Amino acid sequence: MDMDTLLSYQWSAMMPEFIILGVATLLSLLDLFVGKKMKHSWLGYLAAAGVIGSFVSLCLLRKGLPVTILHDTFRLDSFAVTFKFLLLIGAFFTLLIAVHERSEEIKHRGEFYYLFLTALLGAMMMASSGDLITLFVGLELLSISSYILAGIKKSSLRSNEAALKYVITGGIASAIALFGLSYIYGITGSTNLLTISEVLVENQSYEFIAVLAFLLVLVGLTFKIAAAPFHMWAPDVYEGSPTSVTAFLSVVSKTAGFVLILRVFLSVFANVPMLQKSVTFLYGMQDYLFIIAGVTIVIGNVVALKQKNMKRLFAYSSIAHAGYVLVAFAVLSPFMMDAIWFYLLAYLFMTIGAFTVIHIIQQQHGDDAITSFAGLYKTSPYLAIVMSGFLLSLAGIPGTAGFIGKFNIFLGALATSPTHYIIVSLMILATVISYYYYFGIFTQMLFRSAERERTYRVPRVLLFSTFLCLGATIILGIFPNVAYQFFFNEVHQFKDFFN
Repeated sequence: MDMDTLLSYQWSAMMPEFIILGVATLLSLLDLFVGKKMKHSWLGYLAAAGVIGSFVSLCLLRKGLPVTILHDTFRLDSFAVTFKFLLLIGAFFTLLIAVHERSEEIKHRGEFYYLFLTALLGAMMMASSGDLITLFVGLELLSISSYILAGIKKSSLRSNEAALKYVITGGIASAIALFGLSYIYGITGSTNLLTISEVLVENQSYEFIAVLAFLLVLVGLTFKIAAAPFHMWAPDVYEGSPTSVTAFLSVVSKTAGFVLILRVFLSVFANVPMLQKSVTFLYGMQDYLFIIAGVTIVIGNVVALKQKNMKRLFAYSSIAHAGYVLVAFAVLSPFMMDAIWFYLLAYLFMTIGAFTVIHIIQQQHGDDAITSFAGLYKTSPYLAIVMSGFLLSLAGIPGTAGFIGKFNIFLGALATSPTHYIIVSLMILATVISYYYYFGIFTQMLFRSAERERTYRVPRVLLFSTFLCLGATIILGIFPNVAYQFFFNEVHQFKDFFN
């Protein structure tokens, strides 16, 4: 590639990524040369400023889409923009939690922040990738950084165990996904997503290998969203990691996983017909998607009933919510994209808000057991009220964003032909089951007495964070059209997604 070609690219399309990369590099240099002379909390605020800068630059790039550079390996289209907004918002609120982690828990604070930004960079690259190679590079950048973040509390045995389990299972999942991608490359001779789809449409003689590749890639990618039966890493990793890392894995990493699933399967398999059936490839594989979604919902909600640790409970809750989003994908309804995007947006605010409260209790109580919430309404009414709002939304109670998200998925499953009554019934039953463990936390906060009286101090930054998250959860529950209008104004019905 000569210099003229290199300079001809519209590099401004990568400005959000360049800002994150630049701030991560600056943080690594500051940590190296300034070291202990600088308050490490300032590194966290600098990282948050970088995320804000990336968000602003993304807002300025919203017009003139789509933009493709580097031989269509990087695409800034409406799909990338809308999901990058979720990634950046989630990363910002997670960084506010990280700034208030105990210094003795995270010995290498500078390292924490630039690893956090590199993980975010990998997720953003996945959202804009138009090629299998850049997709996998983004996935590994996110994964490897997450492995280190999970085990960053080096003196903690639980953190060490979390990192070990995460890296082993994550490595196996990546290998399986890469094996499936190699089959796709082998039968098409291309790594470009749109070219692969065109080749598969024209030549359907490789259907058996394409089915095998589909299943292998599905197995590898469902690990990232902690879908059953590839979910067993999540409870141990969530429990052993710092709370900020747990929030990051639950929200940002999970969103990135769904971005990757949508990118690969909609770009490659959405228009490919099956020889034996008069349907497209995705419709032909619908039963497998429903099985994974149904099993994920059941396991997540049922196993959560027995959990005594808040992080483990929210790990299984996160597994269940991944199943709900998979239902929206599996039904392939006309409302699929907006249902998934809105649900991930609602899940972002209610989950990060809940983890912020868990973080405050854990830092000052020294424990993350459910019993540590006993008597919270008496000792800290504000924390009890905001936590109640997040729990109501997670449970899907009307008037909250969580209810609207689930309701839209129900409508999508009922609006298709044939109507998917079984999966809808399963979702309703699982939602009722989830009331038991969510309202169990209510019982602790409102009707149980603490072993000893405690006064919780809520830092101003976290007060601001929880207030915004609760406000967004309520506003999106009462006025969901605010989010939907933004979504449809941005995506243009995703006409640029397949071009």
